[in-house]
Amino acid sequence: MSQTDTRNEPHRNAPAHSVLEDAFAFVTGTTLCALAMTMLTHLGIITGQTAGLGVLLSYVTGWGFGPVFFVINLPFYLLAWLRMGPRFTVKSFIAVGLLSAIATVLPRFVTFAHLDPLIGALLAGALAGMGLIVLFRHGASLGGVGVLGLYLQDRIGFQAGWTQLLFDAVLFAAAFFVLDAPLVAFSLAGAIVTNLIIGMNHRRDRYIAT
Repeated sequence: MSQTDTRNEPHRNAPAHSVLEDAFAFVTGTTLCALAMTMLTHLGIITGQTAGLGVLLSYVTGWGFGPVFFVINLPFYLLAWLRMGPRFTVKSFIAVGLLSAIATVLPRFVTFAHLDPLIGALLAGALAGMGLIVLFRHGASLGGVGVLGLYLQDRIGFQAGWTQLLFDAVLFAAAFFVLDAPLVAFSLAGAIVTNLIIGMNHRRDRYIAT
């Protein structure tokens, strides 16, 4: 590789995003995720992580996903502040609030006459993955278990990835008590797509957001 070829090097000197760029990204990312949640709840399936817990609790309680998701994220903001700092925490709070609001309103405008459960789960997984990539690249997240994983990793050395894996294992095991087995299988397929998209596209050696 020549000295001027920096395609595979981290973009450490990239300029920070403007407020307008962040705002547009937040609306875009949360809308994609909200559309994914609309598809999932229409099908009666879930996803992984905190969003999956929010969906499952909405089925059990009868409350909407948006309010449930907003409330269950509240305890994680302190951990985010301690581990990631105020900038990340504020951005994540805004992103969670936007997702909760859009996910509450969107079903009034988007309905599905027919949506195959497997195809719907895969499409929802792809939409959620792309929405999360947009948020990650603008220094935000949708809070939840990822933040807890990083906090535990700092405090006791338990790897963040294992925390997320264990959480999802418990979540999908609990889902069997609420959903039929085929719906849990479709849910798992969609969650795998989400994680594959994030794993292949959110790489620090290719993109560092500010």
